[in-house]
Amino acid sequence: MRIPAWTEDELVLAGALVVKNGWRELRTNDREVQELSELLRSLPIHSPDELALPGFRSPGSVSRKTTDFMTNHGLYVGTATRCGKPTLLMIEAFTKREAEMLQAAEALEEGIASGELHCLARQPDEVDENGATAIEGRLLVRRALARERDPKLRLLKIKQVQRAGKPLQCEVCGFDFARAYGDLGEGYIEVHHVTPLYVSGTRETKLDDLACVCANCHRMCHRSRPGESWRTPDALREQIRKSAEAVDH
Repeated sequence: MRIPAWTEDELVLAGALVVKNGWRELRTNDREVQELSELLRSLPIHSPDELALPGFRSPGSVSRKTTDFMTNHGLYVGTATRCGKPTLLMIEAFTKREAEMLQAAEALEEGIASGELHCLARQPDEVDENGATAIEGRLLVRRALARERDPKLRLLKIKQVQRAGKPLQCEVCGFDFARAYGDLGEGYIEVHHVTPLYVSGTRETKLDDLACVCANCHRMCHRSRPGESWRTPDALREQIRKSAEAVDH
């Protein structure tokens, strides 16, 4: 059995380490490398057989990954080490969205330390149709989807909307399940976090953090592509507007 490739979660944490070090590599005996090696070996994303492999996420392998980040960064003037596309995408993400990615790393660390991320079951939509997870990390997507599927939270959001006298329809496209399906769709809607959970962190979800969305828009909000993985309802509405304009022209 070969040591598995680095996951998005692991790359987020390694990338944050390099960025905080001024885009410089860290050595095997650096305290930060030793601590990250221990943390990576505690993540609930690898099998016991993989964890038992010699050298699995050892300090040496972590140090090598920081070298990949440093030498493949756009401002590095030396020879780049060879690394896979996921690492290159993560370097691009940290380069373009440094503050956002550092928040993602902090949210991962908080979730791991609290034990919350170890308790979450795999969610059906945490990987897209191509088998790729979101750039911010599999565990953060898993947590987001788990919270959005909480039936109690969704019911409370629906009651909040109804008490306010607002129509229960998608906040992105206006789709109304009851209007489309009659009594079958009465009282049904899905919910999506307005703010990505890597930004809001591990705090308790509030009803105002959620938006009512149809199933199609919900899927599009979560659909990942290179360097991008989360859309707010506002961002998705803008995407729809641009697409409509492109068709008209």
